Amino acid sequence: MPDQMTDLADLRGDCAQCFGLCCVALPFAASADFAIDKPAGKPCPNLRDDHRCGIHDGLREKGFTGCTVYDCFGAGQKVSQVTFGGQDWRTGSPERSRRMFEVFPVVRQLHELLRYLTEALRLEAARPVHAGLREALERTELLTRGTPEELARLDVAAHRQEVNVLLLRASELARADAVGGKDRKDRKGGKGGKRGAKDRRGADLIGARLRGADLRGASLRGAYLIAADLTGADLREADMIGADLRDAELGDADLTGAFFLTQPQVNAARGNAGTRLPESVTRPGHWAAGG
Repeated sequence: MPDQMTDLADLRGDCAQCFGLCCVALPFAASADFAIDKPAGKPCPNLRDDHRCGIHDGLREKGFTGCTVYDCFGAGQKVSQVTFGGQDWRTGSPERSRRMFEVFPVVRQLHELLRYLTEALRLEAARPVHAGLREALERTELLTRGTPEELARLDVAAHRQEVNVLLLRASELARADAVGGKDRKDRKGGKGGKRGAKDRRGADLIGARLRGADLRGASLRGAYLIAADLTGADLREADMIGADLRDAELGDADLTGAFFLTQPQVNAARGNAGTRLPESVTRPGHWAAGG
């Protein structure tokens, strides 16, 4: 069986195959990201009858920046076309619509895990854990194809925790060659303990001045990098899983080979033509307009 069971391209939202679930199922509050309040289960007033956004080309200008950084990792089309067999929430019973909105966030979390597992299987250095990653990928994909009732009962947090053990090990293996000096010595049992200087897991780096910082091979898992200045920073082979990059300045930064970096994270950051990105993500259109 090939290592790459899932194509990363399949783990992105396809609005043409979805019933606008993110525009209905999810709530949002009036803020810098959204111009209005909207409760869960209520259609956004900008949602058209064909399930497309009526202001898609002007979301940022009209105060809906949050919509431009969101991606369902392909969960929308999975729930619309597979879980509910192409049955539109507009024409179904209230109970079916409610259940559809209930399971959408569940499948979205599972698809996010599929995204990470698929990428981990592409890391050659993580080959020692490929068998476990492949098994977790198969199991997660199977879960996404459960019935609405099975998905509603699923303990996603527990499943995520199991998968995270494998992803963490894959990260350690992939970053081993990129991290030098003290950090490499730490992992081999030298002084400094288990967490090296480049272990920034969960770190509070909000607004941090990291211009030109050497973060190659760093673990930035779950780090808060909101509005951090990472101009010209070296982020090659860094683990970016769960890092909050909202309004982070990535101008001229090098993220070549950075892994577990998702499109929503990139969309939420600021960059320029000099920002180097891994092949797993695309350059946001709004970057060209000045971030």
